[in-house]
Amino acid sequence: MAAVLLWSTVATAFKITLEYFTPIQMMVAASLVSALVLTAIAFYQGKLHLLGRTLMARPLYYLLLGLINPFAYYLVLFKAYDLLPASQAQPLNYSWAITLTLMAALFLGQKIRKQDWIACILGYLGVVVIATKGDIMALQFDNPAGVALALLSTLLWAMYWILNTKNQADPVLGVLLGFLISLPFSFGLSLYTGDWQPVPWQGWAAVSYVGLFEMGVTFVLWLNALKLTRNTARISNLIFISPFISLMLLATIIREEIHVSTLAGLVLIVCGLLVQQWKGKKTETASSSCTE
Repeated sequence: MAAVLLWSTVATAFKITLEYFTPIQMMVAASLVSALVLTAIAFYQGKLHLLGRTLMARPLYYLLLGLINPFAYYLVLFKAYDLLPASQAQPLNYSWAITLTLMAALFLGQKIRKQDWIACILGYLGVVVIATKGDIMALQFDNPAGVALALLSTLLWAMYWILNTKNQADPVLGVLLGFLISLPFSFGLSLYTGDWQPVPWQGWAAVSYVGLFEMGVTFVLWLNALKLTRNTARISNLIFISPFISLMLLATIIREEIHVSTLAGLVLIVCGLLVQQWKGKKTETASSSCTE
């Protein structure tokens, strides 16, 4: 529940942070905070000395993972939040688990069940409802670029977890390596695209919150929850509470207008995900990963 509640706040935190940073600068600052937090966690767990050995075992593999997530994934995701209302970007990104099913069939040869097809239809119908604000017959998108980026983020996230099925390393060390590897690329891109301007303390507080709770501590909480439970499917289903809490926070904290079509689309997406998880039969990768 702690992980679910913390993830429920990140959409609001994203929009607040983007008032002070560009998406690229936000990625750099949040990634740095997350890397520091994960380093502290690995040190506390007595695993930090294994970091170099883990990297040297498969350097190109971890380079690829780091370039996908956090570098490409968060760059695309933050830009989507910059272009779209958070109440639209968050549910669109939430369809990543359905994308994962299709990509797992394509790249891992996993069979797509009948209920998976039903889930895909419900999920992407929800995406269309949100993107068109309910006018699905006209297919008029207010911000096609933002919608495309939000959907691209689901592809990147699914690709990351598919590649992660080959990762036998400690999950905290694996994620930490991704952040450490991506930081030079993120920082270099931020310098290339524009100068950093002075940021007030409110901006640094917001981006630190994103790095701490979107990318860092909450990931560890979720992994421990999955490790301690006797029923992974039941724990995984708790995450479906998150987007609805998130919409309430967006409406109350930053006064964002929540369209009826957004709520209807989100319900369709969540129904699709529940159909997909029926009888708890779901890929182990998706069960152990998280949403934003």
